[in-house]
Amino acid sequence: MERSIVHMDLDTFFVSCVRLQNSGLEGIPLIVGGGDRGVVASCSYEARKFGVHSAMPIKMALRLCPEARVVKGDMELFSRYSTTVSQIIEEKAPVMEKASIDEFYLDITGMDKFHGSYKWTRELSSAITRETGLPISFALSVNKTVSKIATGEGKPRGNLEIPQPMVQQFLNPLSIRKIPMVGDATFKLLSRIAIRNIQTLAEMPVNVLQEMIGKNGVELWKKANGIDNTPVEPYRERKSLSTEDTFHQDTTDLVFLRAVLCTMVEKLAYQLRSEGWLTANVTVKIRYSNFDTETRQVALPYTSSDHTLTQAVLEAFEKLYQRRMSLRLVGVRFGKLVRGSYQINLFEDTQEMMSLYQAMDRIKNRFGSGAVMRASGMYKTKII
Repeated sequence: MERSIVHMDLDTFFVSCVRLQNSGLEGIPLIVGGGDRGVVASCSYEARKFGVHSAMPIKMALRLCPEARVVKGDMELFSRYSTTVSQIIEEKAPVMEKASIDEFYLDITGMDKFHGSYKWTRELSSAITRETGLPISFALSVNKTVSKIATGEGKPRGNLEIPQPMVQQFLNPLSIRKIPMVGDATFKLLSRIAIRNIQTLAEMPVNVLQEMIGKNGVELWKKANGIDNTPVEPYRERKSLSTEDTFHQDTTDLVFLRAVLCTMVEKLAYQLRSEGWLTANVTVKIRYSNFDTETRQVALPYTSSDHTLTQAVLEAFEKLYQRRMSLRLVGVRFGKLVRGSYQINLFEDTQEMMSLYQAMDRIKNRFGSGAVMRASGMYKTKII
């Protein structure tokens, strides 16, 4: 049976949420982000006309669009709206995957026997807008890749349907940048041999792409040819991430204990970014040599950046560890998770910090999570 896969994307989600709270922001160039040294988390279509885009330094964005209004992001507000949309979709769709805070995949294969699949999807998108006030775009096609690309092509408020016979015709004239897995490095590599649109990529011998790019070359060729068998994974919201370490020998060595905690934070923060999470709650756990166990929680603005989380964890540890008895275990837990496709906290961190984390994550993705680490965690590595 031919699959029916829907991709739904809330249009300029952060901007739309902010405007629902303040109607006076309608129709004006709007930027959601951090302070002067921060970056753009989202921007309105009015701002995009001036060349403003996500992840751009706010100072640069304001040079391009001086009349833009900058509003600080509110992840609690965004998470609340995202949860509401998730619940509406879950009530109606047989299978839903939440890909990010504002992006969803639905598998409605077989529903055309009972409803028109496109008509059903359009009614669902209308219900979301009616109940939340949020604009949403969608596309219906045979797999995730084609549906996602089509949603982007239909924005804003688009609602495209790309049946199987039209897939290649739809994809061929588009830039290879439209394929989700094509980043700047891959685009530059392929551009050097004059591969800039999807049709040229689709007609390339697959073995040549594999030699150029490695194993991803085959996947890239498949996507260019409209082939993607990736299933829609049923949505299960993760509540927390945690790790703990029981020592071979009880210790009071504060340098060692802080190093262990720093290593834990770095590991969990990388996992947050890899899986697309932000956290607003940190818990530190300690267990003394007599097995007494104590914990301390800290609330903080939503983030997934190492330096913010490390500071919160170490401060909590200093307040928690008062008895100076030997410890046999320490642990860290991140709670109040919300979905976000952002590698760091775009509302707080600078462009320089964002670039640093992106570079570190690329190295870890390629060579393993231990390929690069903070010096504060190296004491632990040397001792154990």
